[in-house]
Amino acid sequence: MISKDLLDILACPIGKAPLKLEDNALVCTSCGARYRIEDDIPIMLVEEAELPEGVGSVEELSCSPESK
Repeated sequence: MISKDLLDILACPIGKAPLKLEDNALVCTSCGARYRIEDDIPIMLVEEAELPEGVGSVEELSCSPESK
């Protein structure tokens, strides 16, 4: 389980937005990218993020620096 203290300091590696805990994943509150949690360790690698439906690449995300 991710502690509240850890959740408070983690941010989406794509656009630095806050994250929220949903099921067994951390979800970006800005772009919706999902980062899985394995053995209580968040996997915050951009290339392993689950992108929202309809998004084909990280560059298409609303909080990605490349999309601005």
